[in-house]
Amino acid sequence: MVEIDGCFTQEGAKDENGKWMLPDGSPTFHVCKKNGTLVTDWYTYNGFRRYHAECHVCHGPNGLGSTYAPALADSLKTIPYGEFLAIVASGRTRDEAGTKFVMPAFGDNPNVMCFIDDLYLYLKARAEGALPAGQLGGRNRDPKPQQARDAEDECFK
Repeated sequence: MVEIDGCFTQEGAKDENGKWMLPDGSPTFHVCKKNGTLVTDWYTYNGFRRYHAECHVCHGPNGLGSTYAPALADSLKTIPYGEFLAIVASGRTRDEAGTKFVMPAFGDNPNVMCFIDDLYLYLKARAEGALPAGQLGGRNRDPKPQQARDAEDECFK
């Protein structure tokens, strides 16, 4: 993670019409401190919203985990973007000391898959320490880009 003028993102990130991207084509977060307040890009903020709508019941508030689901704020320190997509889409089963932990597949759920990049961004920002635990206010974000509106409309057709 790098800090430039009070904004945090991953090294090499570039703004592409409101969506921050890495040179390898994977999305990344952009979080800024403005007048003592954290302000995120639209996609990271939307990931926060979608996480709390779909994921927090198992993975806990702020991605900190629970007794039966891992802390995604820790997992995304080492899980690359492509692996995250595969786990969410196809699910995962792991066996620890004879106890099976099952992550269901969400590949057919448009409320998850239409916003999978946004979920990743929120969790990656938490994993990198750019976004502390807590709520993001609706005013603490960049405006929703037209590109995001168009992608959402296309996904829910």
